[in-house]
Amino acid sequence: MFESRLLSPGKGQASLINLMWLLAGLLLLSGCSTIYYNTMEKLGFEKRDILVDRVEDARDSQNEARETFRSALARFQSVVETPDTPLNAKYEEVLDAYENSEDAAEDVRERIDKVEDVAGALFAEWKDELDRYESASLRRSSEQKLQETRRHYNQLIDQMHEAESRMDPVLQAFEDQMLFLKHNLNAQAIASLESELVRMQDDVDSLIRDMERSIKESEAFIQRFRNRE
Repeated sequence: MFESRLLSPGKGQASLINLMWLLAGLLLLSGCSTIYYNTMEKLGFEKRDILVDRVEDARDSQNEARETFRSALARFQSVVETPDTPLNAKYEEVLDAYENSEDAAEDVRERIDKVEDVAGALFAEWKDELDRYESASLRRSSEQKLQETRRHYNQLIDQMHEAESRMDPVLQAFEDQMLFLKHNLNAQAIASLESELVRMQDDVDSLIRDMERSIKESEAFIQRFRNRE
């Protein structure tokens, strides 16, 4: 995505553009969103471009998280189903799966935060600019488009948060199993885990269904924006 890449040095003012990209990145990291968006506009990227880009990033992040959680569950199941494996190895496998899931969940949360940040700036700017219209009919038309876009966005972000909320119970279930193995490295611990797998399976299945709905909503939102270009 354009926010994460620098232009290669070469013709004309490439080095100056690279410097501006670096400045934009530093401003984003420091939390100066308004200055960051203004800098990006000078580089030719409007807030709507950044919004679509970040929705795509969030969609991709949820795709990756869905596969990570699915893989983690499979690894938990394999630990229970191979009782002859040394318990320390089982624990390391479960710990690794849990940490991967935790990282994936954090990435999803960060992507959603970025979507909300740029959407807030976009809608605030759009609303402020309505007062600049001289034509009442054009203003009404633009205001209707603002309301329609905000409605689609609200559907999208609600679905994203719904999927996000499903991650915590799954992560907690994974953490419980990881801690149980850590604190009870014995054969009886493995047998006790079996009864928890059904509940974990249901939680992961629910999470995956919500993420898939959120991904579809993201793709529909992106398509609507592109159709307006």
